[in-house]
Amino acid sequence: MTISENSMFAENQFVLGTFASNCSGGMSVTKVPERWNNSWDNNLKLAKLLDDAGIEFMLPIARWIGYGGETNFHGGVLETMTWAAGLLAHTRDLNVFATIHVAANHPAIVAKQIATIDQISKGRVGLNIVAGWNQPEYEALGLNLPAGHEERYAYAEEWFSIIKALWEKTEAFDWEGEFFHLKNILGDPRPSRKVPILNAAGSGQGREFAVRNADFLFTPAIDLNRSSEEIAALKQQGKDAGRNTGVLTFSHVVCRPTEKEARDYLQHFGQDNADWDAVDNLVRLQFAHAQSFPHDLLALIRDRMAAGHGGFPLVGTPEQVADGLISLHKAGFNGTTLSFVDYAEEFPYFRDTVLPILEAAGIRRPVKAAAVAA
Repeated sequence: MTISENSMFAENQFVLGTFASNCSGGMSVTKVPERWNNSWDNNLKLAKLLDDAGIEFMLPIARWIGYGGETNFHGGVLETMTWAAGLLAHTRDLNVFATIHVAANHPAIVAKQIATIDQISKGRVGLNIVAGWNQPEYEALGLNLPAGHEERYAYAEEWFSIIKALWEKTEAFDWEGEFFHLKNILGDPRPSRKVPILNAAGSGQGREFAVRNADFLFTPAIDLNRSSEEIAALKQQGKDAGRNTGVLTFSHVVCRPTEKEARDYLQHFGQDNADWDAVDNLVRLQFAHAQSFPHDLLALIRDRMAAGHGGFPLVGTPEQVADGLISLHKAGFNGTTLSFVDYAEEFPYFRDTVLPILEAAGIRRPVKAAAVAA
């Protein structure tokens, strides 16, 4: 097994994916009628478009209750493990992640599910680990959210250690830990190759967990000067732990033939028709519970929350959008997710106009070359 077997680990490739297409509204907290409909048919259509275009991955959000407002943003959500299995059965090269809350899913079951999907996909499944932050969702599930990050990540550490043991050991074993007590357990089948692991973490404990366990740490790009310093520190932290840690971020795309068209549409969906009640509920929850956003910057990005859930704005002509992606690459990010108001309708224009610029800039390989290398 070599790390290069999965396209997520390709060297000299700024990896691209989509985010939250399994959720109603996607990443845009808007009331416009063309906002993303997260039906299975739309997700499958999107997955096939991405696969044909050489995009590396799809990343879902695991959500259990919506954010209210007129649209109840993220009130409708396709469950991520079954969503990933279905999409992978219908694609050739695309990687698809399952996003899993550790407190709501037993590690032995998750290990078996991922190993099963590995067979369905011939090694294209990824795991996004969520240690927990959203108090109302825990209450909806009848679970207690640990008060401190230390306990939350101690649980996540043991949870993922069990999964790794199930994927590595070839004989049955017992596990006596602080949170789990397992007897005579064996992981069979096991994944055929390295499963990409992703984790979003903003707290000190969370980032220590991520650099020890994740291949990619997911963090927002709010100020690129700040991001550049942060990325360098995170990658050094990974090296100190003996690991090669990639850093991903998330972006929102409004790409049109002219800058005016793009900015007019951003104003239309992200301001004039934003679901501000849902935006404010989302911001309040981020302040109260999440550590994924730097709190000293969160108050400055309420508008970004409406347009793209706080993602880095890529707004303008294809050249301007490509320049924004190149700036993320220069800041040290290894890749980014993309979101659109309507993913399946807007992605083809991005594919046809932006991807060639990124290939010419040398941060993306042409689709045929990428397919041959994989």
